Amino acid sequence: MSKAYRSNLSWEQWELIANLLPEAKPGGRPRKLALFAVVNAILYVLCEGCTWRGLPGDFPAWSTVYGYFWRWSKDGTWLKVHDQLYQWVRVEALREPSPSEAAVDSQSVETATMISIDVGYDAGKKIHGRKRHLSVDLLGLVLRVLVTSASLPEREGAKLVLQRVHDTGHQVKRLNKIWMDGGYRGEEFMRWVMDMFRWIVEIVLRPLEKKGFVHLPKRWIVERTFGWLNWCRRLSKDYERLPETSETFIYIAMIRIMVRRLA
Repeated sequence: MSKAYRSNLSWEQWELIANLLPEAKPGGRPRKLALFAVVNAILYVLCEGCTWRGLPGDFPAWSTVYGYFWRWSKDGTWLKVHDQLYQWVRVEALREPSPSEAAVDSQSVETATMISIDVGYDAGKKIHGRKRHLSVDLLGLVLRVLVTSASLPEREGAKLVLQRVHDTGHQVKRLNKIWMDGGYRGEEFMRWVMDMFRWIVEIVLRPLEKKGFVHLPKRWIVERTFGWLNWCRRLSKDYERLPETSETFIYIAMIRIMVRRLA
């Protein structure tokens, strides 16, 4: 039994996702490890920002924990859990399971030392690292995320993440409007979105005469979601060798937020 770390799930929260995780493979040795401890160890890495080898000794062996993290990333388990909780949270909020509006934005973050895959320079933000392209509904819940080199232009990243949103199928069957900031302006881009997905792009511009934080209707919601992600130290920078691993940690961060809301 591990200590009561702040990142741990309560038993009520655990019950929401326990049945969504894969059963032990048939024919192998019986599973002796409690998945509750494995998931809490993964959440500890996410929230505290430690390395896998830096896991406290009262958790299962770091190699075992990482093995589950990696396998569930590859077989789509994390995405399955995320999407199921997403629908439950919307229903709990008295919304339709499928959103009618969404917001898209990007965030450039520095990469840790020795990270070299898909790393570039964002000249606008003056950041050397990676760029997180986020699509959220108007509750701030993530639909899909894409992590790329920071040098990728916003509109090109938006095309890729919107394609991922579209590929979820029934989950976005009601979606018809996408809110974006001035960085996505361009008739060619807006026409591309309409032709590809039949979605309307609404651009919300920042008033030129105002300085500092400005509340932009609908558009500010995605900024709030980026703020939620900053609660997790592992996401304060991009520490992952592969951008796909960064995406997985973002989905896990949202899983943690959603189970806390539901429980």
